[in-house]
Amino acid sequence: MKRRNAALLIVIAAAGSTGWYLTRTAPKQETGQQKQTPAIAVSVAEAAQTDVPVRLEANGYVSSLNNVEVRPQVSNLVARVHIKEGQFVKAGDVLFSLDDRADRVNLQKAQAQLAKDQAGLADLERQLARSRELLGKGFISQGATDTVQAQAEAARATLRADEAAVEAARVALGYDTIRAASSGRVGVISVFAGTLVQPSATAAPMVTISQIDPVAVTFTLPERELGALLAAQRAGGAKVVATLPGAAGALEGKLSFVDNAVDSQNGTIKAKAIFPNEQHLLWPGQYVPVTTVVRELKNAVVIPQAAIITGVDTRSVYVVGTDQTAQLRRVELLYSFGTKAAVRGVAAGDSVVVDGKQNLRPGSKVRVADARQDSRVAQKNQQ
Repeated sequence: MKRRNAALLIVIAAAGSTGWYLTRTAPKQETGQQKQTPAIAVSVAEAAQTDVPVRLEANGYVSSLNNVEVRPQVSNLVARVHIKEGQFVKAGDVLFSLDDRADRVNLQKAQAQLAKDQAGLADLERQLARSRELLGKGFISQGATDTVQAQAEAARATLRADEAAVEAARVALGYDTIRAASSGRVGVISVFAGTLVQPSATAAPMVTISQIDPVAVTFTLPERELGALLAAQRAGGAKVVATLPGAAGALEGKLSFVDNAVDSQNGTIKAKAIFPNEQHLLWPGQYVPVTTVVRELKNAVVIPQAAIITGVDTRSVYVVGTDQTAQLRRVELLYSFGTKAAVRGVAAGDSVVVDGKQNLRPGSKVRVADARQDSRVAQKNQQ
């Protein structure tokens, strides 16, 4: 009995020492596992240095260079309409004819009065010539000759007034034929034959003519680009590209105007570009997106936008050092374009983490994944 009890005590003591050993050695094994944490697989891209054109984008508003409201200059009846709505006209084309019968009669009266006074002046000039001849022979007095001369001079003045009256009647008659002041497309015609028209600024115009080719596109840009815009204008005008929604290709124009003041409400500057529009793809009143390049970032460092970690008020990237550790660097975004971004804070040739950065902490060990192998695996999985 005593031997059995002794053997039982030995077994219990052995079991206790084993538990104590496991308890003491377990933390050491866990600590060793933490020190042997495997490197995190990431994909990287090399920062490149290049000149980056700054492409500015805005929404443009298409407007006509010439938008003429056709109004009458005299009160009269419309005799004939020579155009149709939507028709393209050239400068000088006849648009409307007004009732010109009264004006033609007035012109004829003025011309008849002119002819009458011309005949009277001719008679007075003959009398003046005879008076001077008789005065030289002593048959009449100087006073009589002076009287005839005064009558002739008065007749010449009357003749000049008659000529002016004829010209005024001809101008009034010209108002009865309304012509296009500029080339363009005819809008809605608001009058018809028999309509009484009057020269009133409050009345609707007879028709509006809008120039379609060339056409202007007005847009606004941030005021920080004012210096670059003015420099581009002095250099002859920067190229402006307008993209048509749903249409292939784009139209190219040239910067022609920069406003003389910045809009203090929203900090923008208004600019205008002229576009050739032979095919009439741009239409007044239309909104189109436009892009232009007015400056260039020289020797900028470019990285993928996917590498940038955006915080509340900071931007940063992970850079892989020569010791294969990830270091967090704060960067300043200068300009983004497509999938790339020009930044300040990293140097050309630095390897920045693109994929896998969400698993990193400053000082984390990294393993750069083989992009070619990953590509082959992806293609195999697709098959």
